[in-house]
Amino acid sequence: MLGARVRFLGTVLGELAEQEVRQRLDRLAGKQYEFAESGPSRAARVRASLESLGPFYIKIGQLLSTRPDLVPADVAEELERLHDRTEPLPFARMEPVLRAELGSDWAAEFKEFDAVEPLGSASIAQVYRARLTGGREVVVKVQRPGIKGTVDDDMRIARFAARVFARRAPLLDDSLGVESLLGAVLDAMSTELDFTAEARTMELARKAATGYERIRVPDVVLATPRVLIQSLAPGTSIRDADPDAFDDDERSAIGRELFDFMCKGYFLDRVFHADPHPGNIFVQPGGPVTIIDWGMAGRVDRRLSMSLLLVMIGLAQNDSHVVAQSWSEMCRGTQHADIAAFRQDMALLVPQVFFSSLNQLDFGAKLTKVLLLSSRRGIQVNPLVSIVGRSFANLEGSVRHLAPDLSVVETFTECMPGLVAGCARELASSTEIARLAMSLVAGSGLALSDARSVLGRLADGELTVQVDQVQRRVSLFGERADARVRKVLHTALAATALRCWLRSRR
Repeated sequence: MLGARVRFLGTVLGELAEQEVRQRLDRLAGKQYEFAESGPSRAARVRASLESLGPFYIKIGQLLSTRPDLVPADVAEELERLHDRTEPLPFARMEPVLRAELGSDWAAEFKEFDAVEPLGSASIAQVYRARLTGGREVVVKVQRPGIKGTVDDDMRIARFAARVFARRAPLLDDSLGVESLLGAVLDAMSTELDFTAEARTMELARKAATGYERIRVPDVVLATPRVLIQSLAPGTSIRDADPDAFDDDERSAIGRELFDFMCKGYFLDRVFHADPHPGNIFVQPGGPVTIIDWGMAGRVDRRLSMSLLLVMIGLAQNDSHVVAQSWSEMCRGTQHADIAAFRQDMALLVPQVFFSSLNQLDFGAKLTKVLLLSSRRGIQVNPLVSIVGRSFANLEGSVRHLAPDLSVVETFTECMPGLVAGCARELASSTEIARLAMSLVAGSGLALSDARSVLGRLADGELTVQVDQVQRRVSLFGERADARVRKVLHTALAATALRCWLRSRR
């Protein structure tokens, strides 16, 4: 079983590598190669293969869809269509999970339980509609039997592949940050496989929703590692909702509250819904806006969230310097980074965002563009930035289903004072003041100690200064390219040539 999955994964990645190598070689040769026939079908096959492999590879594909620096444009576009939907298992296969988690008399807790037609079926769990003995309508999420073992196997394969890649192509690994990218996926999957973790996230989100007129998060009735019972969301998904059933003011208010709530999660609470696509937001005229399916949640630290907030403020206020500076601070420059060129890129891009008309502006896509340009300039992107960018893009798409005329820039500008005030309150808190004071005390002590050490060595004539020449690698094909990287590229070229020759012989 494990060997078959390894071989299938190798086939998928081999096809991606073949297309990328051929495109790069054609560009180097000054040609414009068109994959008019094979391109879309190959991209669709990659998407279908990832879906068939299950939740772990689906998550990798969804994250890669936000990384045009890692996969070709046609593949990235196709991966945006990844759906975690599968054929439902018969209830007879799912019932043992309920019995193991809730006890042999689990059915006594429900007045009704629709075991015939699940509300949804995904690679990790199936969802059923039910009614408790007290009459409350609920949703019961049941984990598929054996799925944790499958995902654990996939994680082991991915960790091994990442280690091999780092050893064989250290320069590429330094630029792409494969290990950190994988770490983000592993972190997301570990929480999705434990429904008690999802329940804790829902509790945090429900507290964050306090004070909003419309925003709601389902109540958690019961949570075990493999079963989650929660209140049923009223209304329909925002994707299926009829915009004409809402008046203009209500549509605008829903969109603004959604943006405000999510931005508060990104930049203040630092726990957010990582996949707010239209199917995960339920609305009804005159009723609440309910955000469901909190299995995929993102978490960021304070420094990253503040830097990302400055990037958003810079985009909204046409300040390319702030965007370039803040982005560079939350990412990592590799040995061939060109920060000056990245600043020039931002000087061209940011005005395009600021002066875009409403129907041209796609804030999430612009964040992806910043990501692409930074990677091209040798700046390794923090994978959490990709997760936030994808979440924001999905949020923007969801809001446009109901309020297509809502200006994202204007809405974010309205949220900005509250976000900045929240950051200021945090920095002025007694806890933060104490931390800062302790840092100053510890830092001054270390500085005095280091100064005494340097002066002592200088007095004894033992102080030496080592100066190394800084090497900037601009091209992987340059004379100073890492020898192991060249070996990997040569192997890829040989494999591509062999594959093309075999196809010509058919």
